[in-house]
Amino acid sequence: MILVAGSANLDFVVRAPHIPAAGETILGSTFMTYPGGKGANQAIACARAGGSDTAMLLALGDDVHGVPIEASLRTAGVRMHIVRVADRATGTAFICVADDAQNAITVTPGANYSLDAQHLPPLDGVTHLLMQLEIPLSTVVAYATAAKSRGVKVVLNAAPAQSLPAELLALLDVLIVNEGELAAITGCGADIEQGLQRLAVPCVIVTLGERGCLARSERQFISQKGFRVAPVDTTAAGDTFCGVLTAGLDRGLDLSEALRNACAAGALACTKAGAQSSIPSGEEVRAFLRSGDASR
Repeated sequence: MILVAGSANLDFVVRAPHIPAAGETILGSTFMTYPGGKGANQAIACARAGGSDTAMLLALGDDVHGVPIEASLRTAGVRMHIVRVADRATGTAFICVADDAQNAITVTPGANYSLDAQHLPPLDGVTHLLMQLEIPLSTVVAYATAAKSRGVKVVLNAAPAQSLPAELLALLDVLIVNEGELAAITGCGADIEQGLQRLAVPCVIVTLGERGCLARSERQFISQKGFRVAPVDTTAAGDTFCGVLTAGLDRGLDLSEALRNACAAGALACTKAGAQSSIPSGEEVRAFLRSGDASR
């Protein structure tokens, strides 16, 4: 079983011709709300991939914003451990999606920052713990410590970008970052291979957007090319990658195959609007990989 411990937000999404610059006001074309948050997105990606029981530890405020989040997780088959927070609102994210499918996101953590060490549920039957950095870093360290002591594999998506203490890196089995996050952790700038080698984590994966991803497992490097799609909205593409990858590893796939599935799922997530609404099922990913579209 996979346990995801992390954030759950309600996303407020405006579609606009471009992402506004500082001080610029533009007119948006559409407005929608979607369940989101890196943790909840990744939990749904794990569950939809198929073959892995998925649970999530999350915190919600005592407000209406939590209702669609719970409904989305329940529909996906994610078992929930919910911490109810009376004095903080449910987390929210304000997202501008440009016509070229790129986005800019501002997150207000709210109740997510109430998660602490005491809230971790029993780890009986858990094989992988998947986390992100939209909850307090001290909580991430506490959960990783508990998981490691129980022989649970610890997977961290180090987003949003920040430096990580050596104490936490030593607890990780898999670290997933994008290029900016890799630079923030290692200080290696654009030298991706040097950054991957510098990190004392058994497996480090850097996502490269439409170019795919590059992984270092022990001393072996594995490259996976991206898949061409017509992008609509890139929101949750990275979260989809993380969830599908973890589900693949939980099912016993080798790293190369898990990376291929994750890249394909991330590409498909770019073809639909919204966060959780865009995450494909395992069958959709398999059909895409069987089709000629995946090789273009």
